[in-house]
Amino acid sequence: MGKPLIARFDGGQLSSDAGVLALREVEQRLGVAERLAACIDDPRLAERVRHEVADILRFRMLMIAAGYEDGNDADSLRRDPAFKLALGHLPSGAALCSQPTISRLENLPDPRALLRMGRAMVELYCGSFRQVPRRIILDIDDTFDAVHGGQQLRLFNAHYDEYGFQPIVVFDAEGRLVAAMLRPAKRPSGQEARAFLRRLVRAIRSHWPRVGILLRGDSHYCSPEVLDFCRAEGLDFLLGLASTSTLRRHVEALEQSTVARYAATPGTDKLRRYKEFYDGAGSWSRVERIIARVEAGAQGPDTRFVVTSLPGGSARALYERSYCRRGQAENHVKAWKRHLAADRTSFTRATANQLRLFLHTGAYWLMWSLRSLMPKRSTWRVAQFDTLRLRLVKLAARIVEWKTRVMLHLPSACPDHAILRLALERLPRLVT
Repeated sequence: MGKPLIARFDGGQLSSDAGVLALREVEQRLGVAERLAACIDDPRLAERVRHEVADILRFRMLMIAAGYEDGNDADSLRRDPAFKLALGHLPSGAALCSQPTISRLENLPDPRALLRMGRAMVELYCGSFRQVPRRIILDIDDTFDAVHGGQQLRLFNAHYDEYGFQPIVVFDAEGRLVAAMLRPAKRPSGQEARAFLRRLVRAIRSHWPRVGILLRGDSHYCSPEVLDFCRAEGLDFLLGLASTSTLRRHVEALEQSTVARYAATPGTDKLRRYKEFYDGAGSWSRVERIIARVEAGAQGPDTRFVVTSLPGGSARALYERSYCRRGQAENHVKAWKRHLAADRTSFTRATANQLRLFLHTGAYWLMWSLRSLMPKRSTWRVAQFDTLRLRLVKLAARIVEWKTRVMLHLPSACPDHAILRLALERLPRLVT
């Protein structure tokens, strides 16, 4: 090149996060910040308030969606022109709220306010449908969240060999995040799972009294209390079932014949066969339909069991087309926990950490809604959140404020300008 290369941070009104303006449009239509803010009692004097509760929550969710999960980043981003525009401020206007202001808000809600916020998130979920569905599928799961301080509710988990939380999360079959509850790092008991499901189902049916619900989960949630609750409330269920000697006696002959058939057909990767029968544990109030999947392979036989209330469908179809799709919930948990850092639960107070789960849930809704605007048959419709952030949020921009308008100058060589333009054009279609 033959010339010296000189770099300075003196570009003026520049931002590397211009895509937050697209997320701001999504948030305005969903109303996430306003829904959550309405659940919090603000003790501040109205005449002395500089930053409204909704604006603080909106700023925090946009930060998380843009990859700034640490509240300390607010001290720098509060002067970022793109974030100012996303909060309805001019680039030359006053700075946004600081990290101490955010921390005070995160410590503000009490348990009653958090319960109201949980119902507000269910209201957001129900409002995301164009019409009332005939049936919804809820995937319930829990995930480990390691902690490294003296947080309330933390508990040592011998499996992970460290202290942490194990929040319960619920997604629907399309990836919408319905609920998230902070709890200690242990397997949920039947009474705890039943109490959680009772509140969730009550909230959903307050909007949709006649909707059918199918509950899917692993063996953690196959307890007598959950089964009886589902029967009493008219819920269908499809749950993993831990293997026992009683269950294995039903499939001993099938296991032996499957292993023999696999050995007699060399070159076969795996061989699967199915069996269904009715049985019940001594603690169950009735016998249930149980499906056994027997698989023979190079590693030997592997047998799994599921229990269901669904009367129709073959054993193979229920297992492969219905139960196995529950595994997609693991990808949703990954997007929420890894791409949006929902495991950043470092506050001492449990109520503050629960609010953080709601904030990260709000950020999840922003990214999920942005992805839902993409063409159905394109790779963008299944893109991970970190890919969406890298390609559509992390955009450089020069922001120029004139007397009558604000100009946003984006890179002419932006490789994804066409898909971003398409998403913005489709924003009016977003269900609110």
